[in-house]
Amino acid sequence: MTLEDFLNSVNSDESAPEDISPELRALWLTKAGQWDAAHDIAQDIPSKMGSWIHGLLHAIEGDFGNSAYWFHRAGEPTITATGIDDEWERIARANFS
Repeated sequence: MTLEDFLNSVNSDESAPEDISPELRALWLTKAGQWDAAHDIAQDIPSKMGSWIHGLLHAIEGDFGNSAYWFHRAGEPTITATGIDDEWERIARANFS
């Protein structure tokens, strides 16, 4: 799957593709508005990428203190509410580089 395929799926499919990584599944579910399911996956990803996604989810939730903790664990700068969509795309792109 390419980044373009993933973005098309996020925008048009009713469910996440079966053959994607947990990281991409969490991102897909995030865009689908399934915060709890995305969070369940992200908190079980023991990597900087998992922490980065986890931070994004807490930003979406509006818990920027918790979000900052996870962004710090990921080695990424914190974001504000206005940066959520751009950060989602940045994380998605990082999964394909």
